[in-house]
Amino acid sequence: MRIAILITNTDDSAFARARPDDGEKFATLIAEARPDWTCTPFRVCRDDWPADIAAFDGVLITGSPASVNEAAPWMRHLSALIGRMITARQPLFGACFGHQLIAQTLGARIVRNPGGWGHGLLQVTRTGRAPWSGPEDGFALYGSHIEQVDRLPEGAAPLFEGPGVPVAGFAVGEHVFTIQHHPEMTHDFITDLVEEYADHVGPEVTARARASLDRKADRAGFAAEIARFFDHAAMAGG
Repeated sequence: MRIAILITNTDDSAFARARPDDGEKFATLIAEARPDWTCTPFRVCRDDWPADIAAFDGVLITGSPASVNEAAPWMRHLSALIGRMITARQPLFGACFGHQLIAQTLGARIVRNPGGWGHGLLQVTRTGRAPWSGPEDGFALYGSHIEQVDRLPEGAAPLFEGPGVPVAGFAVGEHVFTIQHHPEMTHDFITDLVEEYADHVGPEVTARARASLDRKADRAGFAAEIARFFDHAAMAGG
């Protein structure tokens, strides 16, 4: 299976440049569940776009420190592309920024988290099941976000919620799957990110995030969930 990874991460700091980019992180995650799949990255936040998105069996949209509410030209372009992919029933997975932009494209608003930062290892509970859902009742996933989807988009089915995050993941039919969190992050990366963001998010959020990292995310379980989604969506057809 060929997966296009649309990179939306605009971070060009020394911290980011010293670590694998989101294309590599997601390709590694996918390979843990489906080592024979091919992942091709496109840095859409820098106007690097696939010549023909329909040539791919599935599409994955990454996270970003940018806000979808900025409505930058590349974001508007990506939103239009999302609309076309949904209409064409092309398998589409979105994480964090990707989750939010898909929701916004479908008519939801993106708002500031009422409870402040979600940062560190965060729990999501399964609130609905899709054909690709595994047996788990929920997952512990790394996350770092100050914005969230305000309501379930019209036509979407709920899949996950978290503390203070009522729309932590959803599905649209059999061809769209989203999650607010970051399944691609490793424990080492989130540990470094918590320290990098310490001044930005403040001491209370940082202390809570540090304490959460005494265990690791359910990485393998969620990688399998993503792989099953693309498998199922491909079989469901357009």
